[in-house]
Amino acid sequence: MDRFVWASGLLEINETLVIQQRGVRLYDGDDKTKFDLGTVLLSTHRLLWRDHKKHDCCIALPLSQIIFFEEQAAGIGKRSDCSQNNFETLDFYKSTFSVLLPSAKIVVHLQPVTLNKEPGPYQSSKYSYIKLSFKEHGQIEFYRRLSEELSQKRWERISVSQPMQSPSRSQAGKVKAVGIVGIERKLEEKRKETDKNISEAFEDLSQLMKKAKEMVDLSKLIANKIKDKQGDISEDETIRFKSYLLSMGIANPVTRETHGSGTHYHLQLAKQLVEMLQVPVEEQGGMMALTEVYCLTNRARGMELLSPEDLVNACKMFEALNLPMRLRIFDSGVMVVQLQSHSEDEMIASAVETVSEKGFVSSEEYAKLVGISVLLAKERLLLAEKVGHLCRDDSVESLRFYPNLFLTQD
Repeated sequence: MDRFVWASGLLEINETLVIQQRGVRLYDGDDKTKFDLGTVLLSTHRLLWRDHKKHDCCIALPLSQIIFFEEQAAGIGKRSDCSQNNFETLDFYKSTFSVLLPSAKIVVHLQPVTLNKEPGPYQSSKYSYIKLSFKEHGQIEFYRRLSEELSQKRWERISVSQPMQSPSRSQAGKVKAVGIVGIERKLEEKRKETDKNISEAFEDLSQLMKKAKEMVDLSKLIANKIKDKQGDISEDETIRFKSYLLSMGIANPVTRETHGSGTHYHLQLAKQLVEMLQVPVEEQGGMMALTEVYCLTNRARGMELLSPEDLVNACKMFEALNLPMRLRIFDSGVMVVQLQSHSEDEMIASAVETVSEKGFVSSEEYAKLVGISVLLAKERLLLAEKVGHLCRDDSVESLRFYPNLFLTQD
C-alpha cells in the first residue's frame, strides 16, 4: 500500500477510463486496510480507488508500478504470466468458480517504492503486493481489461510535456483535470466516430451490391453464350459451368420494391419459385417439405430474404396460374410442394414395395432407404396406411409399418 499516492480522482490529459467496479476492498498484502468499500477504476495510466462515502478520499497507483498479477479464489492463488496472451484456461477457471466464491481477489505484485514518491496513505509496508477483493463480482472482466492494458502499455505513449502523475499541491496549477465534462466529451467523440464508421460501412455495402449486379449481368452473358454453344467449350464443361451459375442463386429475385405488394407480387413470386424449384423437387422424388423449400429459396435469394407468410401465399398461387407445381397439406398439417405430374399411386406403390422387401420399416429407416427427409417419409407411410396397404405397430421402441397381409394372403 505504500506505493499508492493521494489523488483527486479526476482523469488527467491523455488519460482514458477503461473500466470501473463497485464494492472493492483493498488489502495491504494479507492485511485488511481502512479502505474497506469503494470503487476501483482502471484507466490507461493508473489504478484508482475511491471511497463510497468519502468522495474526496481517492488514491492512485501508476500501472507502470505493476510487475505481474494473479487471481485468488477461495484461498487458492493462480499466477498469470502477463507477457503471454493465452488466457483460455484461466478464463474457464474464473467463469466456473466466480459465482461460488463471491470474494474472489486479484493479487497485484508491485515494484519497490521510488525515492521521489509523492505522499500517500502509507509511508511504508512490509508487503510488496496488494489485493483487490471484489464483493459485488466483476473481477473476471476487470482482470481481462487489466491484462490488456499491461500488454499494450499505453501509458508509455504520453508525451514528456504531459507526464502521468497524480496531482499534488505543487502541481495543482500545472495539471489540468478532465473530470465529468471531459468524460462526456470523450463519449460524444466516440459516438460520432461510431456514426462515421456505420456510414462508411453502408457506403461499402452499396458498392458491393453494385459490383454484385455487374457480376449477375456477366453471368447472364456467359450463360447465353453457353446456351447457344458459342466458342470452344465441351458438353461436360457446359454442364459444370451451369451448375456453378446455379449455385450463385437467383440473379434477379422478385421483391416488393420491384413488383409492388399484394396479389401481383405473389403471382410473380410463384412463377420464380417454380422455375427455381423444378430440378430440386424432381431430385427429391417429386415432393419437398415447405420448410426445405423455405431454406433453399432464401439461400438462393441472398440478401433479399423471403418471409414464411409470403412463401405460403406464393405457393397457393400455383394452381391458379396453372403452374406444374402444387401446394399440398397433409392431414397432419404438414405442408409440401409437389409436382403436378407427381403420381400418388406410384408413391404408395413404391412405399409398399419397400416395406414388403424389408419386412417392416420405421420412418427413419424408410427415409434413409429412399433418400428423403424423415417428415416426408412418415407422411408417405401414413398415406399408404390410410388406403389400407400398410399396417402399423406403435410400441415403446418406435412406430413401425408392416405390409397388410389381409390383402396379399387368403
